[in-house]
Amino acid sequence: MVRRLIPVALAVLLGLAGAGCSAAGARETERFGGTGPFTLVIGRDTTTYLQPLLDRWNQTHPGERVTLLELPEGADEQRAQMVANLQAKSDRYDVLGLDVVWTAEFAETGWILPLERAMFPLNRFLPPVVDTAVYRGKLWAVPYTSNAGLLYYRKDLLAKEGFKPPKTWEDLRTQARALHEKYGIGGYAGQFLAYEGLTVNFAEAVQSAGGQILSPDGTKVIMDVDKAKAGLDFLVDGFREGWIPPEALSFKEEESRLAFQEGRLAFARNWPHAYGPATGSSVGDRFGVTRLPGSNGPGTASLGGYNLAVSAFSKRQKSAVEFIRYFTSLENQRRVLADGSFPPVWAELYDDPGLIKRFPYLPVLKQSILSARPRPASANYDQVSLVIASAVSNALTPPFTKGDSDDVVSSMKGQLEEIIRAQ
Repeated sequence: MVRRLIPVALAVLLGLAGAGCSAAGARETERFGGTGPFTLVIGRDTTTYLQPLLDRWNQTHPGERVTLLELPEGADEQRAQMVANLQAKSDRYDVLGLDVVWTAEFAETGWILPLERAMFPLNRFLPPVVDTAVYRGKLWAVPYTSNAGLLYYRKDLLAKEGFKPPKTWEDLRTQARALHEKYGIGGYAGQFLAYEGLTVNFAEAVQSAGGQILSPDGTKVIMDVDKAKAGLDFLVDGFREGWIPPEALSFKEEESRLAFQEGRLAFARNWPHAYGPATGSSVGDRFGVTRLPGSNGPGTASLGGYNLAVSAFSKRQKSAVEFIRYFTSLENQRRVLADGSFPPVWAELYDDPGLIKRFPYLPVLKQSILSARPRPASANYDQVSLVIASAVSNALTPPFTKGDSDDVVSSMKGQLEEIIRAQ
């Protein structure tokens, strides 16, 4: 008898978790039509944490089973496949896992549906994270995971040399050069291949110099040339002086993660997901994380992460919305962190003693997220990113004669202004 009751109890508990919010929020889903089996489309799951969460939903929703459709790991490739599907007005994609920078574009083009705030416990999420899902005053998606850049460092090497974790660019430059010369390893690396990751690294450098690129609403170029030049010079000098290794020009997230955990770097800029793999690598417990450094103190990271949206062409919109409510619930957010090592969006999880014991970087990450800046909410963000990545890539490529920083930044600003005027 007890064995028969266990599945029933589990079903009840999961059903309650799926509801997630108030009865008023549940009533809001009535305006969405269509139920039945649907798809979740998101970047490749490199930690295998997703399927168990989907299985829990499927156990209690046999008539609304969710199927995972994995896209390539890179954000650019993910966007390309989603855009092709949505431009064709296909109903194959239902729930979309969107990079936070795509909200404006997908909303502006009518590819995703606006959602009601009352349906989700947004007041318990980290405020900057919620902002990434809002465009022109409307909620277009629900935050699912967050992200902010962190500086990974070899605490054992810093201890040997009497260094403290760097807080400024000059600290990082001095330490990276010293460790590179003494231990024969790369001093520092981020994501410097000409793609979205390079745009992020440059944006963080500009922000950490006290500047910005676009206005928060993405309608104006407000880039201060001197501050942008300072951020670019920080990166160019690293390659010119040798404390950023030449191979870093080919680095995306995985390449920089592997280089650090294999002991080939003293410092690395990466997202929090790199923490878990590093603990089981050759560097083991010999590394730490801190906030990114800036020109005169702690820097400002770019806000990353994924939001969940409903395709405007889905024929199972009600099921999709209910799934998003389930998938972003507190308990599932705990599993996203515990099993996938991805930063959650619920603020209270960052103060949980048990989670902090397992993930010591959570207090630092919380500070980084709360002080981070979202990338511009531009409907033409892909063009903005392409211009930035291309210009910065040219500046970082030897022999460093393709134009000094002043020319690169001035040209970039002019191209960005053309893109914004064309919106």
